[in-house]
Amino acid sequence: MSRKFLRTACALALAIPAWSVQAEIVIGVDVSTTGPAAFIGIQTNNAIRLWPSTLGGEPARYVVLDDGTDVSRAVKNLRKLTSEDKVDAIVGPNTTAAALAALDVLAETQTPMIALAASSVIVEPLSDPKRAWAFKMPQNDSLMATVLVEDMKKKGLKNVAFIGFADSYGDSWWKEFSAAASAAASNDLKIVAQERFQRTDASVVGQALKVIAAKPDAVLIAGAGTPSALPQKTLLERGYTGAIYQTHGIGTLEFLQVGGKDVEGTLFPTGPGVVARELPDDNPVKKVAVAFADKYEGQYGKNTLTQFAGDAYGAWMLLDSAVTRALKTGAKPGTPEFRHALRDALENTRDLVVPNGVLNISKDNHQGFDERARVMGVVKNGRFSYAQ
Repeated sequence: MSRKFLRTACALALAIPAWSVQAEIVIGVDVSTTGPAAFIGIQTNNAIRLWPSTLGGEPARYVVLDDGTDVSRAVKNLRKLTSEDKVDAIVGPNTTAAALAALDVLAETQTPMIALAASSVIVEPLSDPKRAWAFKMPQNDSLMATVLVEDMKKKGLKNVAFIGFADSYGDSWWKEFSAAASAAASNDLKIVAQERFQRTDASVVGQALKVIAAKPDAVLIAGAGTPSALPQKTLLERGYTGAIYQTHGIGTLEFLQVGGKDVEGTLFPTGPGVVARELPDDNPVKKVAVAFADKYEGQYGKNTLTQFAGDAYGAWMLLDSAVTRALKTGAKPGTPEFRHALRDALENTRDLVVPNGVLNISKDNHQGFDERARVMGVVKNGRFSYAQ
């Protein structure tokens, strides 16, 4: 190569304005692909593998780390992502405990996070400065609890029992469901028993017998994944014949496999994406939900789509929209200014249709879903189906 050519090339390179060189957008992802929450994390990771290679029309790079369903490891991952990888935003974690532990990292580094865990405490109260950087995809438990109560009322049920995890998941569901049931007091919907169990319990006979003794018309099991099949199996073994409801936390293929015939007929709230093809044609989410279902099941097989996969792909759609708007401010990826612009853009998302609902995020609401983000589902013929 001639010296003249090198001098010309260098001169041309120096002549290119710095602002015209677009740095790639880097997104850090913390998921639980191993450990107790792997039933969520694997579905999440499956969807992430389908993420396009761009955000806002610009090149994107995704740094994906497994936290092993360990809170301290999740925090370590987030510190690596923010300090070493210099990410512009974070997607995940999958668990509420890890998402809460992440809040300090978000505040220190001023990095926006789209959590893939359900509890509203991740984003509430927004008066807490640390939560200014936290957003989340899954529906709040309060939204899902109200659709359960509405379904129970429609069916004329009067007495309901509650059996939930003895942890923050069960606590959140007890709080939201009891509040929704109380609001329906004029319709005589009463909670006649409350029991708890550990995710690792091998038997819940004692709790099931107490529930049955209360003679409820229906039982709500507030669990997630395969452990939530145990109370249902036990109730049936002990002769319970009433309606059984579960939460949207059951939305895994493993729950169906472990529950088998004992979970047939289970009623549960779900994001519309899980039952996309069965939705009425006038459902505002159907077109987007079906498109994602086709993409996901084209890769992983028929009837493999879950709520958790839909949430993870929705996170990319949300980022794509927000990055497009953040880039218009002139801020460059990899800078504090861009992270601030991206946070502000996330907070000003309007009428964005994603597989599990329609997002309207604001400074007062960092989740953003309304009633269009939940429908009633039923386990039918070994798969999740639309119940209405």
